Amino acid sequence: MCLWGMTSQADALDDLQAALKTSNLPIESVADSEVPGLFSLKLADGTTLLTDATGTYFIHGDIYQKTNGRMVNLSEQERSDSRKALIDGLDEAQMVVFAPPPAKQKTTITVFTDIDCGYCRKLHQEVPELNRLGIAVRYLAYPRAGIDSASYDKIVSAWCAPDQKKALTQAKAGDAIPGRSCDNPVKAHFELGELVGVTGTPSIIFEDGRLLPGYLPAARLAAQLGLSSDS
Repeated sequence: MCLWGMTSQADALDDLQAALKTSNLPIESVADSEVPGLFSLKLADGTTLLTDATGTYFIHGDIYQKTNGRMVNLSEQERSDSRKALIDGLDEAQMVVFAPPPAKQKTTITVFTDIDCGYCRKLHQEVPELNRLGIAVRYLAYPRAGIDSASYDKIVSAWCAPDQKKALTQAKAGDAIPGRSCDNPVKAHFELGELVGVTGTPSIIFEDGRLLPGYLPAARLAAQLGLSSDS
């Protein structure tokens, strides 16, 4: 009986994939969902849709499951897993990293940042305290104004500086830094931010892929990470 059920589900998935070939949707993958009778579609832009077995009806939104008396956002868990995989696949050499000594490091946050963002500057002022608490800060570039903007040129100049950390700190303090150009990852970082759901800066990604939009003081951020502010 169990084998029949597995075969039936596999057949339904095959039928759905055949039906979706005429949908003109930019589908990356089709899989079973957590909801019986519905399937999960991952689109090229990262969007997830639910559809019925015929590929006729589509649902866009989060799936919640009642577990042990509380509601769990299964869709956000899936997004976190996807973010984690993408972030883990990056080359840290392409980031600007402020880290405590290895023996003191407890966790890492990856931050999409913009030089002209006030709260990004505020967060950067707290990097020494975050490092003291054992939190490494890895920056990815996300010029909110877009690729063809003054903010883009500024952050490229910081990434192309011989001392990236010094240049980024100066720029975030409002000081002018020399304009520079080089082979850089800024455009790729920006596109990755769009893919993982960044809508503003700073956007902080934890090691497990959770995304925290916006600024938090160091002590509150440490608490979110399960760390004591007395570390």
